[in-house]
Amino acid sequence: MPHTQLTLVSHPLCPFVQRVAIALHEKGISFERIDVDLRDKPDWFLALSATGKVPLLKVSDDTGRESVLFESVAICEYAEDVQPQPALHPSDKLIRAQHRAWIEFASATLSDAWGLLNASDHETASAKADVFRKKLERLEAEISDGPYFSGKDFSMVDVAIAPIFRYFDILAFDSIHPVFDGLERVANWRRALAQRPSIKAAVAQDYATRFLQHLRDQRALSAINTPIIIGRT
Repeated sequence: MPHTQLTLVSHPLCPFVQRVAIALHEKGISFERIDVDLRDKPDWFLALSATGKVPLLKVSDDTGRESVLFESVAICEYAEDVQPQPALHPSDKLIRAQHRAWIEFASATLSDAWGLLNASDHETASAKADVFRKKLERLEAEISDGPYFSGKDFSMVDVAIAPIFRYFDILAFDSIHPVFDGLERVANWRRALAQRPSIKAAVAQDYATRFLQHLRDQRALSAINTPIIIGRT
């Protein structure tokens, strides 16, 4: 991307920012990163963001023109368009459409995982765990033999799901934890993603510390490693 400067406006814990960072790293696209406090949003940020959310991607060219993109999927698609290789979407149009649908599924799965991780009582945690587990079972039935969602090629579906698995890696939810027990393909996929350089580089070195502190602030059961019983409610 000659003569173009990219600035990723982010929050240290935002999983959607991680998606964008992973995609840009995979493409070898250089970018700067600026974090904002979403509890005290600066005026310049509110002026740029149509939704008041991150991520934003500021795109500046050598003519002085500046554009702003919002929503992680739109930004990732932009990266795919301007830097086609390495491709993060399959070339087959039908499979590409299926992948886009699974990216939406990954977003719903992220919401379920976040609800589970932030639950502060057993009833809520159990209900959220049950919903999240069902999502994982659907993925178990759909994903390939690995190492990635559709086989050897890393794709946007992998980009979309990676921030979810990072949470459970930090909390040391192993493959026999009730939420993951028996899901061998999911476990192998999760391990492969954890080793991907772009995924490692998508967060700051203090990410785990910040994430755990967030859970403690929420008085989340997951922060104190409390067992979660699926189907309790």
